[in-house]
Amino acid sequence: MALNFHQLHIFYTVAERGSFSAAAQSLHMTQPAVTMQVQSLEDYFGTKLLQRSTKRIDLTEAGKALMPYARRSIELIRDTDQAMSAFTKQLKGRLQLGASLTIGEYILPRLLGPFGQTYPDISISMKVMNSAQIIEEIMNHQLTFGLIEAPVNHPDMQMEAVMSDELKLIVPKDHPLSKQPAVMLDEVKEYPFVLREQGSGTRLVMEEQLKRKDIDPADLKIVMELGSTGAVKSAVEAGLGVSFLSESSVKHEVALGLLHVVPIEDTRFKRQFYSIYLKSTLLPISAVTFLTFLREKDLQQWL
Repeated sequence: MALNFHQLHIFYTVAERGSFSAAAQSLHMTQPAVTMQVQSLEDYFGTKLLQRSTKRIDLTEAGKALMPYARRSIELIRDTDQAMSAFTKQLKGRLQLGASLTIGEYILPRLLGPFGQTYPDISISMKVMNSAQIIEEIMNHQLTFGLIEAPVNHPDMQMEAVMSDELKLIVPKDHPLSKQPAVMLDEVKEYPFVLREQGSGTRLVMEEQLKRKDIDPADLKIVMELGSTGAVKSAVEAGLGVSFLSESSVKHEVALGLLHVVPIEDTRFKRQFYSIYLKSTLLPISAVTFLTFLREKDLQQWL
């Protein structure tokens, strides 16, 4: 009998999730099937890998020794899928993903057209929500993966950078800064700000960069905090303040002359967009292909 990767994946998932029932839910299997596969793996090695009790599951010494190899085998399969996705064209399936606000409303709609032309038989179902909701739905197996605007620390999640973005200073059309070719950050901080709510990816990136420039975000004159990019744009357009937003989210308003993007000479607010999914999950090849497509495209080409 040869070593079975499927059984390694099941064993790893049971160990990561802490129970046979949670692993079964994650793998879309019945609990008896999960138990049987782990027992088959134990028979293959001739030793117990998991110590079962009524309340918890612990790794035996043999199980602890096997875990890094099981993890590496899963990573190898992921790497293999990613490498081969560049050559795979005849794919079918349905992707269920979540995307945070900027990505879902302003970035992905411009990329889904080119992706659909290349892979016409892959349909995409996308929910636009915040990062916490995306993680919750992934944990509950309602979404396969998500795309978020800022890194998160979660013990069950795998996170990988897939796209680059940059926040820009956005001002109303008649604002004093709108006439300047470029400004310094110290000039900007003297004006009222309209910002996304605390905890949003956009807000986190802005605050982290300000701290790197020795500016305390608490010292900004924040006149309004709003829960969506659209609301922030409307408030800036109405002259209530300035803001930092992804340039892709204001292209329409800039083209109409309603808002202006003003370059900042002494700093840039660069960020990464990330894919996120369960560590114990092997994404379907259609999802791997979609993420590879995002990585390989020059984002500015489509914006």
